Amino acid sequence: MSGASEALWTPLALVKWTTDYFAKAGIASPRLDAEVLLAHALGCRRLDLYLQFERPVEPDERSIYRDLVQRRARERVPVALLVGEREFWSRSFYVTADVLVPRPETELLVELALREKPGKVLDFGTGSGNVIAAVMLDGGVEFGLALDRSRDALEVAGKNLERHGLFDRVRRVCADGLGCVRHRFDVIVSNPPYIATADLAGLEPELAHEPRLALDGGPDGLVVIRALLAQAPDCLEPGGKLLVEIGAGQAGVVAAAAREHGAAVDVHRDLAGIERVVAICFEGGSGR
Repeated sequence: MSGASEALWTPLALVKWTTDYFAKAGIASPRLDAEVLLAHALGCRRLDLYLQFERPVEPDERSIYRDLVQRRARERVPVALLVGEREFWSRSFYVTADVLVPRPETELLVELALREKPGKVLDFGTGSGNVIAAVMLDGGVEFGLALDRSRDALEVAGKNLERHGLFDRVRRVCADGLGCVRHRFDVIVSNPPYIATADLAGLEPELAHEPRLALDGGPDGLVVIRALLAQAPDCLEPGGKLLVEIGAGQAGVVAAAAREHGAAVDVHRDLAGIERVVAICFEGGSGR
């Protein structure tokens, strides 16, 4: 971002330069990341970059942008953490290093939960609160309970629930399992830690900036999921569903473990064709 006169640094020129820089650095979505970061630095929408593509970018704006670009390329900080928010289910959610960055594949959890038309929803491992917020907003849900092991994550979830007008409709509880739950729910949703401990070191560098607590699923990645399978039946209404996001290749093991609890199981694929969510009914029904 040097070696050119100030007049040449327009939004379009900066996006083009950064896209090439990010591509050489191995960033997966170089142009999108460049646009999101520049829009954040300029305090505008991505669309506005092209509505004002010829105006010079001021030195102080370039300084802010330069810092964001360097942190993205050199430290591999996720874009969502650099700008402080991420879109999920067509809504924006605050994110910090205390929560997982919401991902598109997790929207399958929301889609399947909405099919059940639940009156009461429990979200275990709520993180930023994005899943329960989306279900509450689009499902006409009466009551929600958001559990997480991290108090810091629950603070972020609270800000998002307040942002979307749900603060008084969703109770937040710091808990390491479902043992504290005294009510029964129509649907339990969970995006639990499901990465095997030994696999964490080989993941993309961006994940180093997200909470290990939300990623590490123990030796085989399934420690938390097995606990959910054992505890969920006591927390579900008759015919209720447990919907659990899983990692690639885990569907068979999770389904078998659920059937050991007498459950009916259905596995759902995400848009990439990966078996992503296991729907579990402990009352002999069938997943949908």
